[in-house]
Amino acid sequence: MTLTVEADPGPFTFDAATTALVIIDMQRDFCEPDGFGETLGNDVSLLRTVIPPLQAVLTAFREAGLTVIHTREGHVPDLSDCPPAKLNRGEPSLRIGDPGPKGRILVRGEYGHDIIDELAPLPGELVVDKPGKGSFHGTTFGTELEARGITSLVVTGVTTEVCVHTTVREANDRGYECLVLSDCTGSYFPEFQAAGLAMIAAQGGIFGWVAPSSALLPVLTPAEVAAS
Repeated sequence: MTLTVEADPGPFTFDAATTALVIIDMQRDFCEPDGFGETLGNDVSLLRTVIPPLQAVLTAFREAGLTVIHTREGHVPDLSDCPPAKLNRGEPSLRIGDPGPKGRILVRGEYGHDIIDELAPLPGELVVDKPGKGSFHGTTFGTELEARGITSLVVTGVTTEVCVHTTVREANDRGYECLVLSDCTGSYFPEFQAAGLAMIAAQGGIFGWVAPSSALLPVLTPAEVAAS
């Protein structure tokens, strides 16, 4: 049996046992005041609106005993995995690797690089550190999905038009079915949020499906999952 979520452009069906919740880059550097995102002039409150609905989805996945995967974007301390095309882009007040209020910007092991307390991983939950925008590039993400028999992804996190979109596009090319939760993804730019979600579901779901968390939660109760 499978579970079904009403979504755009049509019903999303999945087997709970082969589905993972992917929480992309809910890090202090992006989501909290004084983080990298705010130093770029962005309003982090727009990203923080995703935290309450994402907490509910994370709780539902945990209570149903399903796979949860977190990602963090960042670089090794010597920045050897950060190409000049990324490091030198634009004219920010602080660049990747510079000292900031939460430690060196987007450097692994620093306070700002880690996931916010509200969504902190539990022991045993996979955390994938990635040097780029997509979750597959330069990581073990694909290998970990294969090892767990995962074929479908429920994708959440930030930002919608950058790391979420890149991961969904990578996943689609690799044959994964993706459901993107509209209220559990966020952007610093409302117009990018709307466009990013529209592009995923366009043309009959060219990259995947889009739905609010309220459509998913009723089918994720332990009883429903057990029955499937």
